[in-house]
Amino acid sequence: MTSQEQRHRLKRSTLALGAALTVVVTAAGAAPGAGAASATPGKPKLKLIAASNSVTLDRWEGDPGVYLDLGTYVTVDNAPLELKVTRKSYKDPVVAQQILRNGRSTQTKTLPAGLVKDFSGLPGFLEVSIKNAAGQEVSKNKGTFCPNNASGRLRPDAPATSHYPESCSTNPFTLGSVWGVEKGWASNSSTVDYDKPVDLPAGEYTAKVSVAKKYRDLFGIPNDQPTVKVTVRQISDEGGGQGLTAGHDAHSGHSGHMAPAVGSAHQHGPRGADAPTPPALSHALEDRGLAHHLGDAPGHTDGSRIAPALTPNARRPFGRAGAPANVPKPDLRSLPAWDIAITDGEDGDVPGKDYLAFSANVWNAGPAPLVVDGFRSPGKDVMDAYQYFYDANGKQVGYTPTGTMEWDPRIGHEHWHFTDFASYRLLSEDKTKEVRSGKEAFCLANTDAIDYTVKNANWHPYNTDLSTACGRQNSISVREVLDVGSGDTYTQYRPGQSFDITGLPNGTYYIEVIANPEKRLQETNLNNNVALRKVVLGGTPDARTVTVPPHDLIDVH
Repeated sequence: MTSQEQRHRLKRSTLALGAALTVVVTAAGAAPGAGAASATPGKPKLKLIAASNSVTLDRWEGDPGVYLDLGTYVTVDNAPLELKVTRKSYKDPVVAQQILRNGRSTQTKTLPAGLVKDFSGLPGFLEVSIKNAAGQEVSKNKGTFCPNNASGRLRPDAPATSHYPESCSTNPFTLGSVWGVEKGWASNSSTVDYDKPVDLPAGEYTAKVSVAKKYRDLFGIPNDQPTVKVTVRQISDEGGGQGLTAGHDAHSGHSGHMAPAVGSAHQHGPRGADAPTPPALSHALEDRGLAHHLGDAPGHTDGSRIAPALTPNARRPFGRAGAPANVPKPDLRSLPAWDIAITDGEDGDVPGKDYLAFSANVWNAGPAPLVVDGFRSPGKDVMDAYQYFYDANGKQVGYTPTGTMEWDPRIGHEHWHFTDFASYRLLSEDKTKEVRSGKEAFCLANTDAIDYTVKNANWHPYNTDLSTACGRQNSISVREVLDVGSGDTYTQYRPGQSFDITGLPNGTYYIEVIANPEKRLQETNLNNNVALRKVVLGGTPDARTVTVPPHDLIDVH
C-alpha cells in the first residue's frame, strides 16, 4: 500500500466515528418530543438538532476541500419514522411510501411522485449555508438524508436496539429498501459526499442548517435552524498520514471499512466488496471524546460496526447428502454490470494493455440464505465446500457437496474464494459468441442491500465485508453466507478480473454476469441467473473508449 493510500485510509477513518446519542442529548437539554401527549397516535414527530455547538473539520494537504460533517441529527418521537422504497422493475420509477403504525393499525402514505429518485435517501433534505468570519456566505449546499444513518437513543426508555437497516443502498440496481428511525431515537442527517468536498481554507466559519420546506410540510417538521461553529484545520501529509495534530485520534482500528480514496485511480463502486462505504457519522461526537462507545460489542447500535463472520460447523457434514424437496432455498440473481471503464490494468496485470473493468453483483432473493462451509484437509490449498439447508425454524435439515474453496494469495485478495459462485463473459453484438471470459472465484460477503422488502430479508446480515468474511491463510474452515435481500458486489479492477480488450475491434458488446454458472448450488429458480449490460468500444489502440447506454431507466455507467 502506498503512503498516499495510507493517508486516505487514515483520513477516512476519522469519518467513521460516533457514539450513543444519549450523552449528547443529555448535554443539550431534555429529549425532543418527550412527554408529547397531544401528538397524533402513529405519526412520528421529527425535529432537527445539532449534537454540538461546534465541530472541527480537517483539510488534508493536497485535497480540494473538506467534507461537511456538522453533527446534526433528525430526532424521532411519538412513533417510528418508517419508509418503504421500491420499484417494480428497472423500467419503473422509484416509489416511496411512509408506513404509519399505531398499535395493530397500519396506514400507508405515498410520498409525492418523483420526490425520491433512488435508494440513497431523501434528496435535498438538508440545506446548509456557511459564512466566513466576515459574515459572507462562502458555501451553500443541499444534502441527502438517509434515515438509516448512524443513530442512537435519545433517552433510556427508547427501544434498546434499532431493528431498521444500518445504511441506505447506493447500488444503482437496488430494487427495494426500508428506511427507518425508532421512536425515541435520532439519525445523523449529515451526508459526507466524497466526490464533492467543499473548498474551505483553514479558519473559522458559521454553518446554518435547516430542513427544506417541502420536507417540513410533508412530515410536519418545525423550521428550526441550528447554527454550528466550524473550525477548519489544515493537516499536513507527513510520513504517509502521520501529520495529525497532537491529541487527534486516528482510530486506525476502524480502517477496515474506509471509503475509496478521493482522486484514486478507480472508485471501486459504492459499498463494493473491495471498499465498503462507511456510515455517515459525526465529527461532533468524535470531538467530544466519545469514541470508546464504538465497536462490535453488544448494544453498539450507532451503525459504525462491521458485522463479524459466522462460525462454520465444527466438523464436516456426515450421513447421506441431500435436502427435502420442499426445504427453503436461496434464489441467486445477477444484476447488470456498472462502474464500467477502460483501464491500463492494476498491479499484476500486463502493462501496456487495455482492460475493460466493471462492477458486478449477484444477490439472493430468498426465501433462504445461501450458506456454504469450507473444510480443509491438512496441508491442502483448497477446501471442500458444502451447501447447507434449513427448515422454517432454522434447523439444519440437509447438505450437499458444492465444489471447493481456494486460497488466493494475490495482493488485494488474500482470502478464501468459493469457486462456483459466478462468472463473467464478454459477448459479441449478436450475443452468440463469447469473445472474452472472466471466470472468477468469489469470497461471499453481504456488501449491498439489493431488496430488503423480499420475504425473509435479513436487515442485519453478518459477514458484510471481506475483512471478516473470508478467513485467513491458516484457516482450517470457513463459512461464507449470502443472506436474503443482500448481494455481493465484486469490482473487476483486481488482477485477472477485468477483460483484456487489447486488439479487440471497436463495436458493440455485452458484459454477461452469470450466477451459479455450473449449477452446483441448489436454488429455487435457475432461470434468472444471467444479466447483460450493453457496451460500445471505440477509440484507438492507445486511447480506447467505452460508451455505456442506459439500462432501461438506469443511466449509470
